[in-house]
Amino acid sequence: MHVLADSSDKLAGVCSIVERKFAVAGERLDAEARLPHSPLAVVVRADLRDVDNIAALKKRAARLAKADKRIFLVEPPTHVCISQAYALGATHVLPGAPNQTKLLAALFGSPNPDATSADGQPQPDDAVEAAAAAIGSMFSSVMLGETIDVDGAKEAGRKIANRIAEHGLSEWLTTVRRHHEGTYQHCLLVTGVAIDFGLSLGVRKDDLERLYSAAMFHDIGKAKIPLTILDKPGRLDAEERTLIETHPVTGYEVLKDYANISPEILDAVRHHHEYLDGSGYPDALCADSITDVVRILTISDIFAALIEHRSYRPTMPREEAYSILLGMQGKLEKALVASFKQVALTR
Repeated sequence: MHVLADSSDKLAGVCSIVERKFAVAGERLDAEARLPHSPLAVVVRADLRDVDNIAALKKRAARLAKADKRIFLVEPPTHVCISQAYALGATHVLPGAPNQTKLLAALFGSPNPDATSADGQPQPDDAVEAAAAAIGSMFSSVMLGETIDVDGAKEAGRKIANRIAEHGLSEWLTTVRRHHEGTYQHCLLVTGVAIDFGLSLGVRKDDLERLYSAAMFHDIGKAKIPLTILDKPGRLDAEERTLIETHPVTGYEVLKDYANISPEILDAVRHHHEYLDGSGYPDALCADSITDVVRILTISDIFAALIEHRSYRPTMPREEAYSILLGMQGKLEKALVASFKQVALTR
């Protein structure tokens, strides 16, 4: 495996963790590139706020892309740095100071970020990487006040739809939970669940496009919320909850002036936390005021939040998550929840 770092101290720190288990070669980013043509794994530890570090990694991009695992140790663990890591092709992002247990677990896990097919052949990982990079790019653009690549996000959604249509939802959920964490994991899970729900309902192609685009964009407002709150282990206090609940309106405001984002998608971004009984936010909509796309996205969002993997709690079984949806009578459309059963439990 190969280690890339922007200082000798960082390089030595990572090498000391992995050299007992792996044959290791390392280089500083400011040195001449010596990255092998086909490394099995690459670990990067560098400040991704530094334009010179980003340029040095882009210079090595072609060879980085050939590594089965590209693990970025991100300090500081901000939205912008995590987003930049995914944009540079990371398959794993480990925020904060190097952690021996987490790094070795990432290195010893499945060598390909995707499951294998029934005949044992590895599945293409384009959808996973494209989606992670697109979400990372969107969050970074919002944080920096730059233009969002809307078409790129939609194209990533299309790749997820093709992937799920061919290989199923369960494979997507397993892959995403294994290799992505926090808000990025949630966005990828919601998109996959919403797509499979749409496919199970037999929606038209243009409606499916609206659905996966809405799912890709639905939490973009969270780019304005600190990660310490988004990924807080445990219950949020009242002030933190209030801040979290600003994200639908923030996302709507960020996206509303883009000509290539339809009113249906904007509506879903703003209203995916609304309930039929009027108890949701931000606009306390009721029944007929909530569109079909929003109703589908809301169910997908809740289910994905329940089954996502968090380091501080076990993953909830899909059966238990579906039972919670069944218990939300009056808030979610009963017929849609019933139709969702196959997606939740068997697909």
